[in-house]
Amino acid sequence: MAHAVRFHETGGPDVLRWEKVAVGRPGPGEVRIRHVAVGLNFADTYFRTGLYPVRLPDGLGVEASGVVEAVGEGVPHLAEGDRVTYTGSPLGAYSTERVMPADTLIKLPDGISCETAAAMTMRGLTSAYLVSRIHPLKAGDTVLLHAAAGGVGLILSQWAALNGVTVIGTVSTEEKAEVARAHGCAHVILYRREDVAARVRELTDGAGVPVVFDSVGKDTVAASMASLRRRGLLVCFGTSSGVPPLDAMQLALHGSLFVTRPALADYIAEPEERDALAAELFGHVTSGRIRIEINQRYALQDAPQAHRDLEAARTTGSSVFVV
Repeated sequence: MAHAVRFHETGGPDVLRWEKVAVGRPGPGEVRIRHVAVGLNFADTYFRTGLYPVRLPDGLGVEASGVVEAVGEGVPHLAEGDRVTYTGSPLGAYSTERVMPADTLIKLPDGISCETAAAMTMRGLTSAYLVSRIHPLKAGDTVLLHAAAGGVGLILSQWAALNGVTVIGTVSTEEKAEVARAHGCAHVILYRREDVAARVRELTDGAGVPVVFDSVGKDTVAASMASLRRRGLLVCFGTSSGVPPLDAMQLALHGSLFVTRPALADYIAEPEERDALAAELFGHVTSGRIRIEINQRYALQDAPQAHRDLEAARTTGSSVFVV
């Protein structure tokens, strides 16, 4: 029997249970994976709390990496022993083994470990589409990035800096500011003691930024809009503080702003685009141009504590469960 973290009701971290589960053999178009590492993402808490609806009972987690142990019929591109990574549905990555649709898996190059893959597949692919698919950023542009010391923040900052984009990052503490600067942020704003929008205006000679990348949501939307230049773009790609109340009139009053709420699933739905984004990501990581920081490691059985740490903002960079 394998083991998995499951939940039978929505709520706080204590609803997560460590249970024995039957895995079975892969059917046509499927493979069975033995997980080596599992990614911890803030989106996991949305499923646990019920913000993202699920049919209970269910597993949790959308990102993991490991080794193919068995291959079903009709899977010519994978073989036993291949190392793979994935992000996306179905839920259930918080497990020691599972059966997965083969077409959702990405083969890992030799230079990337399973732990690194679990720490970066969702965050790295998110950074990839934010940098290259949302807005045509060019060298010399300046952007505002909230949660700059988080998992996506550290990757996105490095990637943007590689492209000649100046990143202004927001963080909560001096310690996180130091981490953000070391990963590509040209300027860091301590949002608990500084007026974010006023500081952005100061850094941009009053103009504001063309794009704000906001994964926080309700607590930052006002500062995000006030930081944008006329006809700027607010990219709400996460809601760690709750869903932001957006009034269309406020977009007009702040300079005819645009807003988008993208989801990674829509940028990796087509295998060709997913593989292209993954190739860019893997290339940057294997060359050392982008560093993946794993600053927290947990056992799967400790999922409740991992969620508490994540929601209390006690983490920096990426977190993984080591199987």
